[in-house]
Amino acid sequence: MKLKEWDNRERPRERLLEKGAENLTLAELLAILIRTGTRKKNAVEVAQDLITSADGAVLVLAGMDRLQMQQVSGIGPDKAVTVTAAFELGRRIMEARSHLDGVTITHARMVYRLMLPRLKGLDHEECWVLYLNRAHYVQHKERLSSGNREATVVDIPLLVRRALDRKSSHVILVHNHPSGNPVPGQNDLILTSQVRDALGSVGLGLLDHVIFSDDRYYSITDAKTYPAEEI
Repeated sequence: MKLKEWDNRERPRERLLEKGAENLTLAELLAILIRTGTRKKNAVEVAQDLITSADGAVLVLAGMDRLQMQQVSGIGPDKAVTVTAAFELGRRIMEARSHLDGVTITHARMVYRLMLPRLKGLDHEECWVLYLNRAHYVQHKERLSSGNREATVVDIPLLVRRALDRKSSHVILVHNHPSGNPVPGQNDLILTSQVRDALGSVGLGLLDHVIFSDDRYYSITDAKTYPAEEI
C-alpha cells in the first residue's frame, strides 16, 4: 500500500508531528528522508529493505557508503546522498559533544571519545591522524587512508609532510579493527615503529597509536585494552 493511501495519523511525517521523532521507528525516520518508494513498495518498505541490507544495525547503516546504499531497490543517488548527509550530521553532533579544542590530550580515553563518532560501526579499516601542538592540543584531525575489513595502507611520508605543514609537535595515530579485537597485530606494531622513527627523524613525536573496536580500544603506548564508554 502506498503511503498516501495510509490513514493520515499513520504516515511517518504526521506521526512525527503528533508523537515526536523519538517515537518513530528507524524505518519511519528513513522513510521521511527518502520520501518515495517504488511501484511495488512504499517508502517505509524501501527503508526497511535498506535497514535489512545493513543486517538491521543502525551503526552498520551509518557506515555504508552511497554506492552500497544504491544496491537496494528504490534507493537512487539522490536518496543515498540524503541518508548519507543525515548520518554525517549525526556524527558531527557527536563530535561537537566530544570537542577537545584547548584541552591537553592526557589519555587514550580522550582520543576514544573524540574519534568514536568516526570509527564506531565501520565494516572496513580506516586510519586517522590527530595533529597536536607542543601543549598536546588537537590542531587538526584527518583520515589518512581507508581500506578493507582486514587492513588499510598508511602513507608514512605523507603523514610526516602533513605534520610538518601543520607545524605539529606530536601525532596520534588512530585506526579501527572491524573484527572486534583491538589488540594490535604484528603489522600494527611494525607500523607504529615505522611511524615513530619517521617522525623522530624530523624532530616530531608519536604520542600514541590507539586501536578501536566497537566495545573496546587499545593504547599501544599504555600496552593496555580499555572498555568502551558512552559519550
